[in-house]
Order: sequence, then structure tokens, then C-alpha cells
Amino acid sequence: MFGRLGAPEIILILVVIILLFGAKKLPDMARSLGKSARILKSEAKAMKEDKDKSSAPADPPAPGDDSPAQRTIQAAPGDVTSSRPVSEPTDTTKR
Repeated sequence: MFGRLGAPEIILILVVIILLFGAKKLPDMARSLGKSARILKSEAKAMKEDKDKSSAPADPPAPGDDSPAQRTIQAAPGDVTSSRPVSEPTDTTKR
């Protein structure tokens, strides 16, 4: 029943979308969807790299280095206007 979409069905769907949202808003919606996809992709890549780094043995910190490391989080690859340095949270509890 819903398995095959032909050209007439796709054209009808596109016409309904244009009527609902208007031709002026569609490029902005596509642009924001593209940004969201890039952010999701970069975050998934970062999570995978973090997982790989956590499974490998880490180097011990230098003896005199008590300052937390700075990381830069980017909203999208190559988008330097929205990147900002962040401080990693430190564990202040003693066990």
C-alpha cells in the first residue's frame, strides 16, 4: 500500500509542503536542517573518538600541572565563529 511512491505522489507531496510552509521559508528550513545534520555528525564523531580514547591507557598528568585542560567545542566543522573554549569539570571529592 505505502511501499511505492511514484513521481505523481512525490510531486503532490512537494506541492503540499510548499503550500503549507511557503516558498520563502523553505531555504531557511533546509539550511537549518543541514546545520543540524553537521552538528549531529560532528558530535557522533567526537563521542566515538572519546570512547576510543577512554579505552586506551591514558598518560598520567605532569607532576606540576594542576590546571584543567581546555577543549574547544565547535557547532559545526569549520564553523569557527561559534566555537568556544570550555573547562572540563574536575572531581573535587576525595575517596
